[in-house]
Amino acid sequence: MANMGIWQLLIIVVIVILLFGTKKLRNFGSDLGSAVKGFKKSMSQDEEKDADFDANNQQKVTDQTQQSQAEKPEVKEKS
Repeated sequence: MANMGIWQLLIIVVIVILLFGTKKLRNFGSDLGSAVKGFKKSMSQDEEKDADFDANNQQKVTDQTQQSQAEKPEVKEKS
């Protein structure tokens, strides 16, 4: 299987074209292209959402830290 030459590949392509026809193969190709575009688009949107989520969480942690430091009572040392 790994030692397939150009002639074997051409024979397989011809058989596939004869079985499915060029119209079905063209439709399949365009459907596959649309699926890949949709997948890439959703992945980029997810990355943007993750970045926004991380930024919001970082801001919350910073706010909580500042608030907890402001609420701590000062301890005076006895001499």
